[in-house]
Amino acid sequence: MAEKDLNELFLDTLKDIYYAEKQILKALPKMAKAANSDKLRAAFEKHHDETEGHVERLEQIFELLGKAARGKKCDAIEGILDEGKGIMEEYADTPALDAGLLAAAQAVEHYEISRYGTLKAWALKLNNSEAAKLLDQTLAEEKKTDESLTKLAETAVNYEAAA
Repeated sequence: MAEKDLNELFLDTLKDIYYAEKQILKALPKMAKAANSDKLRAAFEKHHDETEGHVERLEQIFELLGKAARGKKCDAIEGILDEGKGIMEEYADTPALDAGLLAAAQAVEHYEISRYGTLKAWALKLNNSEAAKLLDQTLAEEKKTDESLTKLAETAVNYEAAA
């Protein structure tokens, strides 16, 4: 068996985040529906729209590589999303629900930031500047979403949960 190289690792990780983004697309409407805060609901809805763009960019990268856009089951995102489902069940109809949903959403963002940062670095190492540019666009959006969620937590959601 031939040794696996960075190209294969890049492709495998691309499949991983593609799967993750598709799962996130399914989870965000449920999180939005569960949220009590209008601002949190709007944040989830906005991120759902952005996530559709992330999927499109990933599909462009698969195309650049001459590969079919296919996901590979990502146990990490499954676990993070399962935690979010657990929060929705355990904290339904409580003042802490939105704080828990927001924390779960940030766990997703941090996972995505990690993956996109790594993929961007690898794309640059592999001299694929076009893929790196697309990954950087998504990375910037993920960081901005994380910052917006932090601000929402600090200015409203955590305060309401503690009241």
